[in-house]
Amino acid sequence: MTPETFWSLARQSHPNLPEEPPAAWSFGATADQANDLLDLVLRGVKTSTASSLWDYEAKDDPLPTLGELAILLDGDGRPNALIQVQNVYVCPFNEVDESHAYAEGEGDRTLQYWREAHEQFWRNYSDNPRGFEPDMPVVCERFTVLFTVEG
Repeated sequence: MTPETFWSLARQSHPNLPEEPPAAWSFGATADQANDLLDLVLRGVKTSTASSLWDYEAKDDPLPTLGELAILLDGDGRPNALIQVQNVYVCPFNEVDESHAYAEGEGDRTLQYWREAHEQFWRNYSDNPRGFEPDMPVVCERFTVLFTVEG
């Protein structure tokens, strides 16, 4: 399904959505990560995400905003879900709390797992030369799913 077809179906389900589709992207840095994380979203397990503020700055991308919409893609670039940001804040990596780690839905959902997995991710996949630091600024988001291809 194309992003345009997906957006048309989403707008049929939610007529108050804007005419222009939002940005479409996938979680993670690989197709497998995208698929695994999308699966957690579709099952209702993953309701939060975290990004490096330094990566946003390196790409000169704007930070997410409250109410912002996004189309989630699978590892093959196909649209699967429409999400909306419910909360966004920036805090140091070492101050991300247990509730955020749990809401990300990954691994055993503990803060320890979250810290280990995200440190490894940012060391391996950062878009900025600084990579990872224990007190690096992290953009934390909570989101809800508004629409999926299953309806």
